[in-house]
Amino acid sequence: MAEKSKGSAGYAASDITVLEGLDPVRVRPGMYIGSTGPAGLHHLVWEVVDNAVDEAMAGYCSRIDVTILANGSVRVVDDGRGIPVDEHPQYPGKSAAEIVLTVLHAGGKFGGKGYKVSGGLHGVGVSVVNALSSELILEIDRNNEHHQIVFKNGGKPQGKLKVTGPAPHSRTGTTVTFTPDTKIFDDVDFRAQTVIERLQIMAFLNRGLEIRFEDLRAGRQAKETFKYNGGIVDYVRHLNNAKESLFRKVGSYEQSEEGQEVEVAFQWNTGYYESIHSFANGIATIEGGMHEEGFRKAITNVVNRYARKRNLLKEKDENLLGEDIREGLTAIISVRLAEPQFEGQTKGKLGNVSIRSLVERATNEKLAEWLEENPKEGGQIVAKAVQASRARMAARQARDLTRRKSALDGAGLPGKLVDCSSNDPRECELFIVEGNSAGGSAKDARNPRNQAILPIRGKILNVEKARSDKILRNTEIQALISAIGAGVEADFDVTKVRYDKIILMADADVDGSHIRTLLLTFFFRQMTELVNNGHIYVAQPPLYSTLVGKEKSYLRDDPEKAKFMVENPNHKNDFQRLKGLGEMDYDELRDTTMDPTKRALLQITVEQAALADEVCSILMGDDVPQRRHFIQTNAKDVRFLDI
Repeated sequence: MAEKSKGSAGYAASDITVLEGLDPVRVRPGMYIGSTGPAGLHHLVWEVVDNAVDEAMAGYCSRIDVTILANGSVRVVDDGRGIPVDEHPQYPGKSAAEIVLTVLHAGGKFGGKGYKVSGGLHGVGVSVVNALSSELILEIDRNNEHHQIVFKNGGKPQGKLKVTGPAPHSRTGTTVTFTPDTKIFDDVDFRAQTVIERLQIMAFLNRGLEIRFEDLRAGRQAKETFKYNGGIVDYVRHLNNAKESLFRKVGSYEQSEEGQEVEVAFQWNTGYYESIHSFANGIATIEGGMHEEGFRKAITNVVNRYARKRNLLKEKDENLLGEDIREGLTAIISVRLAEPQFEGQTKGKLGNVSIRSLVERATNEKLAEWLEENPKEGGQIVAKAVQASRARMAARQARDLTRRKSALDGAGLPGKLVDCSSNDPRECELFIVEGNSAGGSAKDARNPRNQAILPIRGKILNVEKARSDKILRNTEIQALISAIGAGVEADFDVTKVRYDKIILMADADVDGSHIRTLLLTFFFRQMTELVNNGHIYVAQPPLYSTLVGKEKSYLRDDPEKAKFMVENPNHKNDFQRLKGLGEMDYDELRDTTMDPTKRALLQITVEQAALADEVCSILMGDDVPQRRHFIQTNAKDVRFLDI
């Protein structure tokens, strides 16, 4: 084989592209904000707010205002010190403020003088926001002067930082107003509820900090103010508010050493799932890290030692496992440290080994003291953990029984499953349908080659209020497990799923919403990877139908009906309310929910399933009149509604 000519390959120095300034961010935005979808869009807000919160953690800021303006832009105002406005020594003729907004890895968090602790690490936060905005206006109140500079088209300064007048009321602070670039983002519509939830968490984590939110968009106006003098203790109360607490007290402890500190708040509830949320310098570490590791290890040791010392565990008894002890635990772990080591710009996991030691040491000492000072609560914690241990062993026996039963029954498919003929999971769909009558209609409406029907009897077991052994013995849940064919809980293997789409098809009424919620929570808890991998869908049957000429038109809900009447003011025909799937014949089902070219499906995301989890955790059993909340799905999102 002849050797290629190295001189004729067309690859020279002129082919090397050098990206300068903020260009790398615009070329590869996902490297800096994760994605250009909704999560990345909202990440811009977090970056600006985090800078304001850093001022609060440094002790210089007491209030932050976040406003979604009428035109869809976002403004963040703090009453901190204000970004320095004097000339930067390394960049003659340019202010420090301009450098912070236009140079990656420039900020006040590297030298250790501006901030002892901060959420910022890489120094790319606010400059990334600038790079991905069509316009950003920076205003600084400092030294009794009001300064302003405008950036456009991805961070290009429109002149120098200028003094435009005196600082109003001699205030100090920074104001950032930015407009996301439509050339970068798929959609630039901020979701107010997403912002509100994040701001509330920020207020919990920063005791005494006041955070105000306002949405000025037409038809979407909203106002919220958050301030919590109890800090993360109030946060735990908030999380457990809709649940039945095991005891009224919320425990807490804190400890610090040079360069780092930890604060923990905790309370157990009567539920069966742990809810541990960790933060580092105010940043949610959703993937955990060293601080969580230290807490989990220490709490297991502390509770076991306490149980032995109080003779609540006998000598012959095995130690309680960490999962037994953490059953029903709600805990907040908040650490602050001078040099946080996050994994990636989105800061999902904390890597500092030293903080693990501090959290472990603090938990070993302070939690042990709390248990000694609160023997009644300590006894309740151990008793719950012992029950969890027994249930865990019973669940293991139930899983073993399920495995043996499946092996004896061959495929182990439930008798009421109307399966499809295709053996290719990639094209197969499983419709989980409420009731036998709706199941019969769905059977007639389906494509038998790739669509399977599994009728269920009304509401399945509320898995949020049942331990694993009871869940695995439930007839309807056994049918779901067998039909999907990939196991359950720790045994679940998403590669063995028999259907690419698992579609929940319930009535378009309150009962249907309840059933959807219970099913979503089951999948989120027991088959999480189904949700993570996008296999769960909700079918959206219409609430109304009406004749337009000789054609039947379907309307999903009341707002769509109202819109239809505006567009068709002379419409004379009546509207048929289709609240039950059993009331729809197979033609109607095919036209609205089962024909891939016509149906409306909503793919459930992990965030939406978590909402279902939150809702289901406060369901008052399976009695509809006692239920306080439910999930309603539509084409845009999953909403948390009061009824």
